[in-house]
Amino acid sequence: MKLIKVDPRALNDNPDPTRRTKSSPQSDALLLATIRAVGIIQPPIVTAQRGRGNGFTIEIGHRRVAQAIAAKLDEIEVLVADPDEEKDALRSLIENVAREALNPVDLWRRIERLVALAWTEESIGVALGQSVRQIRKLRLLANILPAMLDHIAKGDMPSEQHLRTIAAATQDEQAQVWKKHKPRKTDPQVSWSEVARALTKDRMHARHASFGDDLAQAYGIVWQEDLFASADEDSRYTNDVEAFLGAQQEWMSANLPKRGFILEVSTWGEPKLPPKAERVYGKPNKSDYTGWYLDSRNGSVQSVAYRMPLAKKNKPKDKTSDASDSDNTAPAPRPDVTRRGMDMIGDLRTDALHEALARAPIEENTLTALLVLALAGGNVSVASGRNSQYGVRAQQARRLIGEDGKLAYDDETLQQVAREVLIDVLSCRENRSNSGVVARVAGAAIGADEFLPNLATEEFLSCLSRGALEASLTGTPVLPRQRVKDTRAALVAHYADGRFVYPAALFAPPADVVAEWVDDNAPADEDDDPAVDDIDAGDDEHGGYAEAAE
Repeated sequence: MKLIKVDPRALNDNPDPTRRTKSSPQSDALLLATIRAVGIIQPPIVTAQRGRGNGFTIEIGHRRVAQAIAAKLDEIEVLVADPDEEKDALRSLIENVAREALNPVDLWRRIERLVALAWTEESIGVALGQSVRQIRKLRLLANILPAMLDHIAKGDMPSEQHLRTIAAATQDEQAQVWKKHKPRKTDPQVSWSEVARALTKDRMHARHASFGDDLAQAYGIVWQEDLFASADEDSRYTNDVEAFLGAQQEWMSANLPKRGFILEVSTWGEPKLPPKAERVYGKPNKSDYTGWYLDSRNGSVQSVAYRMPLAKKNKPKDKTSDASDSDNTAPAPRPDVTRRGMDMIGDLRTDALHEALARAPIEENTLTALLVLALAGGNVSVASGRNSQYGVRAQQARRLIGEDGKLAYDDETLQQVAREVLIDVLSCRENRSNSGVVARVAGAAIGADEFLPNLATEEFLSCLSRGALEASLTGTPVLPRQRVKDTRAALVAHYADGRFVYPAALFAPPADVVAEWVDDNAPADEDDDPAVDDIDAGDDEHGGYAEAAE
């Protein structure tokens, strides 16, 4: 090749160019501006025109020649290549296809260099074929600690999410974290997740704010833009969490709806309802109350409907009765099973249910139905993922997700995970974890009765009344004794090597209990609501909450 100067207007277009797509007007305009400012940096490649005199044909650089003509340049430098058709075609293909992308770190630094030379972000975006938003992202990444950038340039590239967190921190903060997590000779791979976690700051996003600009200004909230967020959403945020929550609280106080109240939240992030209040999960009635509270995860205003019990009417006292009547009142009969006995039944049921879920054969369709029942349990609530009580479910769920972030599992793994999740959710214990009737229906469906232990123990039988104990002897060869303790001893001795199950401890719930649960969870009919006629009574029961709101 040799370098010569020619009039760009004298060059002939290649009748068979490699690049046939038309360039954008913006790209051509930028190239023209560049040529006018600094000329053509890389000379076009031409070949001698075959059989047609002394002219030249453009092989590579049609756009540069065209914009040189538009810039009214009299001469440009070109490289004259050997007139070999195969070599020319191959050269043109390589020039247009086999170009290695610029290292991202070098690209960040080059953008900063262009900015220093008075290039605008818009012009840089046109030159690189990127949006202005993308250029701003790259400029933000240029704020990463130089030592980190040097390591990234070697090929150890963090994810975009990690880059986002790192770049948002100050240089001093990055330097302190980098001292601890920089690569070592024994471990050259950087744990970018640990670096990002150490630099993570709490954020409150503007899209979760109910307050307007007036309250934001009053609380000194300065919004920052998250350049990594989607372009179609409000990406503003603030690190001043206390100011954000304060503005939200003030907005709630000023905008409470009728029969509305501000509620506190528990350590689990759940709203604290007034005493005796019942949460309404369906369509609320006109007499129901509305509670507003702040979501502990993102600070957004959330709403919950709840219902207060109707006020009880005081019965008039019978003045004719005297004190002697109360002395002669018969003592309340002992319940069939004491509270401790019910607790034991609940614990034993739960253990048996878990054993059955882990070991008993369960059909696929049945397993799916059980999952629905489990998630409808009374002990299931939606709370922050930070709560450790949901760790088991999260650990099991991640077994169903592949490295590409998509669902990937075999039938055996799905069965194992489903069983573990059901064990984590369903409970018959007589405490706040009780799933209610759905756990008993689930246990009956999979034959969990077979996993109940022998209840013919002195500890459990002592929780039964005489009537309940003797009724449980039906179907057994054990006969009632004159003394209750002798009956218990005989039952324990008879089933010393067997298994006795108290009938009321079996899983299958009574039909009326199931029917009541079905009715309670049926869709509410607003037009047929008896509570609407007793609004005043409900207000009285609300007590101090109504006074506090006023």
